[in-house]
Amino acid sequence: MKRDYPILEFDQSPQAFIEPSQTVRPLPGVPTRCVLCFFQEAIQAVCGDGKARVAHRLGSEIGHNPVYILEQNGQQVVVVHPGVGAPLAGAFLEELIALGCKQFIACGGAGVLNRELALGHVVIPVSAVRDEGTSYHYLAPSREVAPHPDGVAAIEKVLQAHQVPYVMGKTWTTDGIYRETPAKIQLRREEGCLTVEMEAAAFFAVAAFRDVLFAQILYSGDDLSGDTWDHRDWHKQASTREKVFWLAVEAALAL
Repeated sequence: MKRDYPILEFDQSPQAFIEPSQTVRPLPGVPTRCVLCFFQEAIQAVCGDGKARVAHRLGSEIGHNPVYILEQNGQQVVVVHPGVGAPLAGAFLEELIALGCKQFIACGGAGVLNRELALGHVVIPVSAVRDEGTSYHYLAPSREVAPHPDGVAAIEKVLQAHQVPYVMGKTWTTDGIYRETPAKIQLRREEGCLTVEMEAAAFFAVAAFRDVLFAQILYSGDDLSGDTWDHRDWHKQASTREKVFWLAVEAALAL
């Protein structure tokens, strides 16, 4: 198993020393469909103050993370913030699977590597460059990993029904938010990446390993395509973020 670089030492054994099932028990009656939303203000607006039932709490050293069950059009969907960064997001995904969730749609923002992607434009990742560490513990080394095609199809159908413009393409998942160098940005652009974020490759890898359905919606945020960084106040787009959340809910309920 030993390789020159530890990140390449993939162990295909399905059994780990600590399994999610040892720390999280299945939750009776939990909806199998789940939306992982990175927009805390959208979650609070829709689920907070008793608008949705808190069925469980995921735990970490940053505190408790509520797992909401939201009623929508006579159906139920789990809603939870997945944390930030591949390791935490991957671990929370593991625990949600252990609770009983099986179909996932994530929604979040991403930096853009193509200036033609206007602020708020929707992107559906069809593959993710694995420039993070988490995915290498779930799948053998490869350059990219893909979401589930049924999830991508569900997102497309919802966006088309609402006449929401979107593009499909490759995203770059990185662990080093402050190491997105000009040379690396150019390299990723040359291999076709439209966006950069910190979780997609891990999500897709964990989902593939656990044999669950996973796809993601991103909206175009800050711009990394020019000579200088343009933050475009992307994190302040509350109305856009809530709209993307509801699109994710609709896609999840369509699975």
